[in-house]
Amino acid sequence: MPTEGKFFELFNAHAEQIVAGAVELEALLAKLGNTVQTADDHVKLIDSIEKRADQITHETVTLLHRTFITPFDRDSIHQLISNMDDILDMIQDVAESLVLYDIRKIAPEARKLAEICLSCCERVKIVVSLLHNMEHAQTILKVCREIDELENDADHVMRAAISRLFREETEVREIIKLQMLYELLESVTDRCNDVANITEGIVLENS
Repeated sequence: MPTEGKFFELFNAHAEQIVAGAVELEALLAKLGNTVQTADDHVKLIDSIEKRADQITHETVTLLHRTFITPFDRDSIHQLISNMDDILDMIQDVAESLVLYDIRKIAPEARKLAEICLSCCERVKIVVSLLHNMEHAQTILKVCREIDELENDADHVMRAAISRLFREETEVREIIKLQMLYELLESVTDRCNDVANITEGIVLENS
């Protein structure tokens, strides 16, 4: 039976897809309102990225069942890859909701949330890339704290966006659609923070 397999390679490959998805989401929100085709193109790209990430998740779980000695606790490996996959699922939800609900106009706060999402995802990629060597423990913990701070920033931006929405928007359907969008975007950072928390636990148990 394999000993450690290619877990770290798979983690890194998945993290690359997470960042790619976040880049497309930011681009989608930046170009929102240009043309319907522009939105559709970005959504299709995000769907493709999410499918690639699903394949990596499946490969990781399969490898976990075939591997006798794992680099760290089995449950932690499963939680890590599952929560990484949740990030892309949430990114996909945001993109599909934009098209499904025909959202054409958004406040600057939504674009700011997309930027924060990308920053969080980039840091997820960093912490995952360092997991193979516990000599990087302090750096990993530092970046995890940065993810937590970004998640807090996203929460503040979301609340400000919803507050402005209720003050300025009179169309009830628009309020419902945009509030949902802001909450979904903030949830992307929540999922990144979940990965940071799992990573912190792995580091504390193994360093």
